[in-house]
Amino acid sequence: MRATVLHAARDIRLDEVPDPVIAVPSDAIVRVVAACVCGSDLWPYRGITPTEKPKRIGHEFVGVVEEKGRDVTGIAVGDTVIAPFYHCDGSCVNCRNGVSTSCVEGGWWGADDRDGHFADGGQGEYVRVPHAAGTLTVVPGPVDAALIPSLLTLSDVFGTGHHAAVSAGVRPGATVAVVGDGAVGLSGVLAAVRLGASRVVAMSRHEDRQRLAREFGATDVVAERGQEGIDRLADMFDGIGPDCVLECVGTKESMDQALRSARPGGQVGFVGVPNGGPELPVRTMFATNVGVRGGVAPVRGYVAELLPEVLDGSLTPGKVFTRELPLDDIAEAYRLMDEREEIKVLVRP
Repeated sequence: MRATVLHAARDIRLDEVPDPVIAVPSDAIVRVVAACVCGSDLWPYRGITPTEKPKRIGHEFVGVVEEKGRDVTGIAVGDTVIAPFYHCDGSCVNCRNGVSTSCVEGGWWGADDRDGHFADGGQGEYVRVPHAAGTLTVVPGPVDAALIPSLLTLSDVFGTGHHAAVSAGVRPGATVAVVGDGAVGLSGVLAAVRLGASRVVAMSRHEDRQRLAREFGATDVVAERGQEGIDRLADMFDGIGPDCVLECVGTKESMDQALRSARPGGQVGFVGVPNGGPELPVRTMFATNVGVRGGVAPVRGYVAELLPEVLDGSLTPGKVFTRELPLDDIAEAYRLMDEREEIKVLVRP
């Protein structure tokens, strides 16, 4: 089969690789219907995270079950399924506590699983899915093809934006600012609106992203960054700032802005993958009672809540995909994302 392989910084290729097979009875083989490029894929692509040897890449996909092991229950061959950006058994103590990203038996796509077998990357034609019963969510069929982009966001990007909003304590009537206008930040805007926020500020300097933020329900847009952005938010919210701030970038500057934007006693929900040295100024947090909560998003646990609204059309997070390309053009998909010509690119094998 064909799959995406990162050979070195900015050297992304579609290579021929071995077809996946059932390795243990809890596995399934999924034919990928749609995958995408994630902002976190750009860290190794740009060389910020070193690539010492060629490696499979990609961790968001929707597909159809082609084969399953004898121990897999609740899933049938032919089912359309959503895979989160990690695999998990769904039954360990961490999964039961709602933190499936820390599953004691789980792991990551494009790496060896705990049984010593390789778990394929998601940007390919087929994927071996470990712990299939715990990892995969079945989409009730028949599935409208027009819903595929929104279903795909439940594998990572919208679930991650939702996690930022939940972690920040967004509730009906809350005021919210979102730091970051990438696909995760825009998903955070939509998630905050869905949770009932009375006012949602998208911090963005790009017209196309501002438009989508407003389409998702943002009430305000602030283009300023740094101290100017912080001052603008304070002016908008009684001189003290919003109740909740969603940090959706992962740099030192974005975390600093988030922490200094929240009102005293407010909450920051952070989901930006840490790159560039974000640090927590404990003295500032102590002085203002601003809390910080978040991390790698346990999106598998959110799918049951979000899926019905995608299926009935009341939730349309798939609008974050601004370009669709065939898998043959995966290098172009990365270029478009890297150069910020598109918000998020969907690829189809």
